Amino acid sequence: MRFTSATALALAGALFVAHVHAAPQAMQDTSRKVPGGGITAPGWQGKVDAGEAAKGAKIEDSKVVMAGSELKFNNGPAAIYWNPANKGAGSYTVSATFTEPKYMSSNDHPHPYGIFIAGNKLDTENATLLYCAPYGNGSFIVRGFGPAPFMLNGRRGAPNDAVKKAEAGGSVTQEVAWVVTPEKADCKINGAVVASYPTAELVGAGKAESLDGIAGIRVAHNVDVNVTNWKITK
Repeated sequence: MRFTSATALALAGALFVAHVHAAPQAMQDTSRKVPGGGITAPGWQGKVDAGEAAKGAKIEDSKVVMAGSELKFNNGPAAIYWNPANKGAGSYTVSATFTEPKYMSSNDHPHPYGIFIAGNKLDTENATLLYCAPYGNGSFIVRGFGPAPFMLNGRRGAPNDAVKKAEAGGSVTQEVAWVVTPEKADCKINGAVVASYPTAELVGAGKAESLDGIAGIRVAHNVDVNVTNWKITK
C-alpha cells in the first residue's frame, strides 16, 4: 500500500513538472493581441489565417503602420497583407527588405516573414497564393494556399547558406524576392536563388489559381518586422 501511494505521488509529481515545463512554450505560441492594433498604412489591408480566425483572432489584433516609406508590422495572429494595386502578370519581380530590429522580440523561437505572389480571391475562403519567407535562424519556407495550405519545401522549411542568422535580441535583415515568368517562379533571398519551381508544380487543382495576381507580405504570428524597398518590376 505504501509502495502504491509513493508510486502514485511520484507519477503525479512527474506529470506536474512536465506540465510546468510545457506551459511556457504553449503560452509563448499563443498569438498575442497588440495594443492599439489595426492597419493604418494607406491602401493596405489584411486577413488572418483560417486557423487563427477559428480561434477568434482578428486582423485588428495586429498593428501595421507606415512610417515614411517603411511598413512596420507588430504581428499578433499569422496573416497576409496586401495593397490591391500591387499586381503582377506575365514576367515580373516582387522584392522587399525585411528587418527584425530585435530577433525573436515577441516569441521564444524563430518565426518567418516574407513575400507572397499569385494572390487571388484573397478576401474570400477560396484565397490562393504562394509565399517565400526566411527565418532569422538561417532557414526559409515556401508554402502555398490553394485554398488549403500545401507545402513546397517541408513543414518547417529548410536551411540555406544565403539566409542570414541572428542572435536573440540582435538585428537581422533579409532581402527577399520572387522572380516570375510564365514558365517558373524563383525565390531569391539575399541575392541567391534558394528555390525554383516550374509553373506546373505551383498552379492547378488544390494549388495556386495562377502565377498572375496580387503580391503582398506574409508574416507569421508574434513577429515584429519592418519592411522597406517594397516594389514590383517588370
